[in-house]
Amino acid sequence: MRQDIQTRGEALVAAARAGDARTARRHTDFFVLGHHVDEGIPYWEQAVAAGDAFSHYTLARYRKIRGDRPAAEALYRAAADRHSGCAYGLGVLLKENGDPEAAEWFRRGWEEGRNLDCKIELGKLLAAEGRLDEAPKFLMSDIGLGDIAVFRWVKLFESIREDFDRVAAALDAAEGAGDGDAAAETLRPLFDLERHFRDYSGLTAEAAGYYRRASALSASVRVDHAVFLDETAGDASWPEARRLLVQAHEEGYEGAAYVLGVLHEQRGDLADAEQWYGLAAGDGHPAAQWNLGLLCKRQRRYEEAERWFREVGEDDEDVVAQLDRITAIREAGAAPGKDLRRLPGLRERAEAGDVHASYAYGKILGDWAGAGDRHLIRWIEPAALAGDPEAAYDLAELYGSLRGPASRDHWYRRAAEAGHHDACNQMGRLSEYHRDYQEAERWYVRAADDGSPLNAMLAGRLKAQRGAYAEAEPFLRKAWEEGTGSAHGTEAAGYYGLVLHRMGRLAEAVEPLRAATARWDEDVRARYSRDDLDVLARTADPAKELAEVEAAPAA
Repeated sequence: MRQDIQTRGEALVAAARAGDARTARRHTDFFVLGHHVDEGIPYWEQAVAAGDAFSHYTLARYRKIRGDRPAAEALYRAAADRHSGCAYGLGVLLKENGDPEAAEWFRRGWEEGRNLDCKIELGKLLAAEGRLDEAPKFLMSDIGLGDIAVFRWVKLFESIREDFDRVAAALDAAEGAGDGDAAAETLRPLFDLERHFRDYSGLTAEAAGYYRRASALSASVRVDHAVFLDETAGDASWPEARRLLVQAHEEGYEGAAYVLGVLHEQRGDLADAEQWYGLAAGDGHPAAQWNLGLLCKRQRRYEEAERWFREVGEDDEDVVAQLDRITAIREAGAAPGKDLRRLPGLRERAEAGDVHASYAYGKILGDWAGAGDRHLIRWIEPAALAGDPEAAYDLAELYGSLRGPASRDHWYRRAAEAGHHDACNQMGRLSEYHRDYQEAERWYVRAADDGSPLNAMLAGRLKAQRGAYAEAEPFLRKAWEEGTGSAHGTEAAGYYGLVLHRMGRLAEAVEPLRAATARWDEDVRARYSRDDLDVLARTADPAKELAEVEAAPAA
């Protein structure tokens, strides 16, 4: 294999120097499809120096996967004006950075290179600007045979346009009749569109207009309008959202006080949350009573907590569980969790610049005080920037929940490079997703330093798949011996048996292979897509291994 790699690599460089792009790409495919990324990189670097555009694209892709975004951007830029794949890659990278220049490279990739992915991204950018009428027309223009990928997006944008038009027509009728109940009903299609507002922020302006019109007729819509603003417009919308909720409350709408409590709690404003929950709970609002009970329990005000839980209903099984938990806490004489009474002091220190206090404040808010993820970033980030690996990992988790993949992966990498084992696991998974198995193996090996059978199995599995059986054996032995009965135990058994078989230790291989064969389909194959041919081709077949072992005389 080593000789084959050298021969292919030298042929790749020679083809690049001769300007033979087709042959250069064929040899690049050998490295990519064979998962020899480490071995391919020095040859791609030479091919890039010779001007081969596809080598620019390939090397840029792996630089980005492996965390060097500036190098990836430079490589994409160097060939983007003559290679549509590089134009697309550059556009995606810039879009992830929030750079409006992305649109220009998508445009060039489509107009000059007929790259369909670039066209789709341009259509999505039109929709993101709120230009719903233009996006489908652009996507349907100049389509050719095989351009079926555009239809998914055309259908989506046309359906959103139809929903908006339906809302507008129904709202016209409700306004004409001065019917607040009808106005509230008209907005229901918008509820189903909420999942799209984050991806296509330009849609929120039109939706906000409908909420504003309907809220003039109905106190209940003012509550919906406030929630919409809070979820789509960020902190800048909070004063208006709060004003709408207070107005609805003052007009007698019972649910407004509860929503005010929820939003204050999500922001970490516990005193205000308690005040509003108290008003709603006093009027018999069950969800407010429940939340108030939890809030008091977290603050170790157990008598108040019990009183509010009982208001919900002592026959409620969840209430019974909470009351039993409080009784157990009292009997144990120790309160679990964090003391929320620390929060004011921590916040004061955090606002004075103490990054450790800021992190502690954010963790307590998120883990014990019910704060929403987007309100925690400002408290967690200072410690992450200061180099705290635990804070970096938590920040990555927050960005993951908020669908910010570029920021998520950046902070996972920062945490992993600082030695955080869970972050190393995440980097392994990310590399494996991109088929960069060599990089994934390195991350899993670092993750396995935590001593967990799961990370040992992941590291050992990739070593076994590349044929490094002696290296894989200690990892898989640990996973097999310590992971029995766990979710990954069957997979560990299968690969451990495979490794023992390939190392000639046939008698030892029988037991793990039999254990794996008995549950492989339920525990392992069910976790992987049957359409992913690359993964299926790499996955072990313990039944086949077992048959070979049992047929061997030495067994």
